[in-house]
Amino acid sequence: MSRLSDRASAAAGRLHAAYRRTGADLPGGDPLRAHGVAMEGYFWRFSDAATGRAVIALIGVNRDARGESWALVGLGAWPGRSLGLAVAPTGWASPSGLQVRADDEGRRIFRGDERRIEVDLGAQGRLAVEVSDPLLWSAAPGRSLLGGSSIFQAVPALNQYWHPWLLGGRASGTFEFADETWELRDAQVYGEKNWGAEGFPDSWWWGQAQGFAERRACVAFAGGQVTAGPLRTEVTALVVALPDGSVLRLGNPGVSPVRARVSDELWELSGRSVRGWTVEVQGRAPLGDAHVLPVPLPSERRMTAGAIEHLAGELDVVVRQRGTLIWEGASGLAGLEHGGLARAEAELRRRGIPTGAPGASPLSGSEP
Repeated sequence: MSRLSDRASAAAGRLHAAYRRTGADLPGGDPLRAHGVAMEGYFWRFSDAATGRAVIALIGVNRDARGESWALVGLGAWPGRSLGLAVAPTGWASPSGLQVRADDEGRRIFRGDERRIEVDLGAQGRLAVEVSDPLLWSAAPGRSLLGGSSIFQAVPALNQYWHPWLLGGRASGTFEFADETWELRDAQVYGEKNWGAEGFPDSWWWGQAQGFAERRACVAFAGGQVTAGPLRTEVTALVVALPDGSVLRLGNPGVSPVRARVSDELWELSGRSVRGWTVEVQGRAPLGDAHVLPVPLPSERRMTAGAIEHLAGELDVVVRQRGTLIWEGASGLAGLEHGGLARAEAELRRRGIPTGAPGASPLSGSEP
């Protein structure tokens, strides 16, 4: 009987591994583990309300046409025009948990896990940050067992999945660029993962904000066209970590739909649930203040301009349950993104930047 049990267990393990290689996760699974898809993206955002500063660090671990890994690494900040980008010939994401790194000719340029992030892009910028007191999605009251993508996270072979795994915490460390050094002391931190097959929708939108009067509050959303074979639908997921530490997620079609109206300078979201929750979000930011950020082209081992992203926009949020106000807040340190390859290229042309450039710093960006 033990041999039969061992064989059955091994077969189940192989089936589960094959299922995860499509990008999907079962309820209660750990989406932070590498899936083995074309792109595994990890993103951290640090907001320092005391100084009005925001710093982002990102890495995409990608598989090319031969199945070999490489990485896109990015580091940016506001205020100012700091933007560092690199393509690393070697990238790695752990299949057993959140550990990610990138190397360039024997030099480690990115290393990240749940508690520490280090980026070394030389003259383009450096970051070294420790995270404490994390507010993890997995430990938050009211969070879904299916993660940020909810029911779509269990659907195999989608073009994109999204999971905001870190909804708060304290970050301390340094950010260096040009001749400046910023000390991050007790800054707020947010982390997410996005992953999936190669290719991006024509348009997508994203936002994240901390820096509210209530330190434990956090808002994050992501939307766009979701595809898997003949399946094609537009979905926006909206997550709010309330000041009491509980987490509210909207965005399931029919049960908790979210409507989105987005431009390069305005993000308006309206969500409701059958349990009587309503969430209204409005984000605003002038186009000239935006970075143009890259996205990876995994099979080609290169990056291309892909998204207009503001690092310090304004965001207002109102949460009600059955008409009763539960919480409202305002932040001046919101990350706001409007993605699309054609959109990003058009913005580069508008700024007089040659076609083919992977990204761009803001037109403006003076110290507050």
